[in-house]
Amino acid sequence: MKSLLTKVLSTILLSIILISCGKVMITGRKQVLLFSQGEITSLSNQAYSELKTKAQLSDNEHYNKMVNEVGIRLTKAVTDYCKQHGWESALEGLEWNFEVFKDETVNAFCLPNGKIVFYEGILKYANTPDLVAVVMGHEIAHALAKHGNERMSQEVLVGAVGQAVSTYLGTESQKTQAIFELAYGVGSQFGVLLPYSRKHEYEADRLGLIIMAMAGYDINVAPKFWQTMSSIGGSKQPEFISTHPSDENRIKKIESVLPEAAKYYSKK
Repeated sequence: MKSLLTKVLSTILLSIILISCGKVMITGRKQVLLFSQGEITSLSNQAYSELKTKAQLSDNEHYNKMVNEVGIRLTKAVTDYCKQHGWESALEGLEWNFEVFKDETVNAFCLPNGKIVFYEGILKYANTPDLVAVVMGHEIAHALAKHGNERMSQEVLVGAVGQAVSTYLGTESQKTQAIFELAYGVGSQFGVLLPYSRKHEYEADRLGLIIMAMAGYDINVAPKFWQTMSSIGGSKQPEFISTHPSDENRIKKIESVLPEAAKYYSKK
């Protein structure tokens, strides 16, 4: 009986995976996406609204101007590219918006609905348009690659098989929201998202540099920026570094991607 149940559950999971496959733009990596973009967008909108009730928007005109100008330039470039090269699906559910929070926390993030937040604290380090583009390109890449949906899907698949299948097949909004909060951690601490997997981080680094090049920013500043970020804070590193570890291997991978990214300067 137990063997039969295991086979049935395995068959159900395999069927779900087969009909829920996606592909990451440019890299072509296949991924399992169990949730609709509508569900992801709705939950992201709720999380963003909650964040804004607890945050104070920055009144620093320089920071706001720089973040918005870089954001508009990056998202226009990658949107044009997606539309010209058949990657429109990557844009689904994304409504780009750029905010700066009046907070000394060294942090920045992008929710899966395209809402991008920079804290004033990180802009003391990302203090030029090129450096803002390093951070924002990386965060935009997470959204375009549907890493949030993939992470939520992994939470379902790696859980206890019976419970995971029940949670997914139930599809009640409360269960979906619980998985969203488990994957993102947005309900635990204000403005703190749980770290992506190393695979997702490397992919976002690669895509982020490509997006920077599409928009005409200097990609060569990226390795030094991440080295600088890894050195601040000593043993008590800021939240952004704890969720974006910048070890030697990662820096080397970023450097190795620069030639590929540079090819996108001339691509239209």
